[in-house]
Parts: sequence; C-alpha cells; structure tokens
Amino acid sequence: MARESSFKNMTLTLFVITFVSSAVLAGVYELTKDAIDAVRIRKINQGIAEVLPPFNNNPSDTDNVHKEFVDGDTVYVYKAITKERKDTVAAVQTFTNNGYGGKFVLLVGFLADGTINNIKVISHSETPGLGDKIDPAKHGFSLQFHGKNPETYKLAVSKEDGDVDAITASTISSKAFCDAVARAYAVYREKVMKKGKWDGNTGATSQQ
Repeated sequence: MARESSFKNMTLTLFVITFVSSAVLAGVYELTKDAIDAVRIRKINQGIAEVLPPFNNNPSDTDNVHKEFVDGDTVYVYKAITKERKDTVAAVQTFTNNGYGGKFVLLVGFLADGTINNIKVISHSETPGLGDKIDPAKHGFSLQFHGKNPETYKLAVSKEDGDVDAITASTISSKAFCDAVARAYAVYREKVMKKGKWDGNTGATSQQ
C-alpha cells in the first residue's frame, strides 16, 4: 500500500508540475506576443525600405499584404506607394529550394514596370566563401540584377543562355538565386502589375 500511495503521490506531483509549467508558458507567451510581433513587423519594414524607393504607406499593413501559395510554399507581397511618383511598387519575399545548402529566402523590390530595384538576402545555408556570395554583404553578384526588367533580362545563368553571370564555382547557388527572383517576378506581375488583381490579405491563395 505504501508503494501504491507513493506512486499516486508522484503521479499527482508530476501532473501539478506539468499543469503549472504549461500555465506559466502560456502566460509568458501572452505577455511577450505583442513585443515579438512588433519586432517581426519592424524587421519586415526595415527590409522593405532597403529594397524599395521611399514610400508613404505601411506595406506590412494587412490590406497591403498578399500571400500566394506557390510550389509548396508561400510568397509574400508587400505593396507600397512611392512618395515622388505615387506609383504602386512592391517588395516580394520569395524562396527557392534549389540552393546548394537547401532553401534560401530573398526579398526582391520591384518598381511599377517590373524593374528590379534591389534584392536583400533574408536567410540561406550556402557554403561560406562560395555560395554565400549571393549575399550582397559578401559579394557583388546580386548587383547585376539591379535595374533589370525580367521581361527582357533572362533570369538564368549564362551557361544556360541566360543573362546572369554565375558566381565562380557556385553555379548551383547562382541558379537557385535566379529561380527565387523569377518566382518573385511571376507573382508580382500577376498580383500587382495586372490591374484589378490585387486582393490584399484576404486569406485566399492560388496554386500555380
């Protein structure tokens, strides 16, 4: 009986500890949720400001965000209105799964006519000293995309009859970068450049 009673006490104690721990974690989450969201939004806005010309709205507001399900993942479009020309432009958070190190994520800024304004690398796992040269902080590879319009600038490496000069010894990373930018442009062209297509963050997505 003593052993049974001891087992019951241990079980009850474990249950109480688990319950209290869960309650504490839930409380901490609720207390920090707004702060975490604020940090995330601030980072998004900083990235958008880096790839687009000056704008006078908040691209991360719900009405200015579109989520598009493409190739098994989500592409995010953040619409902005430029201060000088009042043009509609957008930053597109895109991805590729074809990197040497797997998936990487880019933020591509497009002007009203589809011209690429700037590109920011959000995350990657490419090889240091080789594939990581996709990052403009490491190499000038991505600069060749600036000012180019994918309608006339073929987003493929020169070995595949494209217009992009690949990183030496990092053709896979270079091709993946082109893949991510091309995916971003396809969504931008469909959802921003074509009038009447913008539906904001309605929760609706489309499969391509």
